[in-house]
Amino acid sequence: MTRETIKNDLNELLTEYFEKVTLPENSIFVVGCSTSEILGKWKGTDSSLDVGRTVVETVQSFLKPRHLNLAVQGCEHINRALVLERAVAERHGFEIVSVKPAIHAGGGTQVAAYQQFDDPVEVEHIVANGGIDIGGTEIGMHVKFVQIPVRLDHRDVGEARVVGLSSRPKLIGGERARYTFIEDNLKDIR
Repeated sequence: MTRETIKNDLNELLTEYFEKVTLPENSIFVVGCSTSEILGKWKGTDSSLDVGRTVVETVQSFLKPRHLNLAVQGCEHINRALVLERAVAERHGFEIVSVKPAIHAGGGTQVAAYQQFDDPVEVEHIVANGGIDIGGTEIGMHVKFVQIPVRLDHRDVGEARVVGLSSRPKLIGGERARYTFIEDNLKDIR
């Protein structure tokens, strides 16, 4: 699996995602990523810092022009904690925890993000507006309620399957309530 293949797969996938989804400026985009799965192995068996760097750099190239913040979910060995910039964590009131990711406790993508961020911190929980799950890392716990799956034609990065998630405000009220503005915004991502 070459760096160029991974980058091309992500570029196609993220282009399609952001054609279907518009996230509010300064919101959080979460990425869960198994570099082992990208390489065609079982999660945690072949973690790769080089693959992680490619993922983080490529995702950031889509997020920065949209003024979106990246959070990278770690693996189960650090309880799926997330790395993000300290300023983002503080702005959102997230509790910072004491852990530093390692290649086999956090994963290649999280270590890469930790190294690339200006002032990285780890937090246990976030409320992201959307994100992508590369290789079945289960990011749903970090995307705000109500989650909406984003159907993507480009569903793989390397050998890993990818699932996209977005979110919408909860629909509340009774039979007199109107939700057409929500439905109008959702029709393109289904």
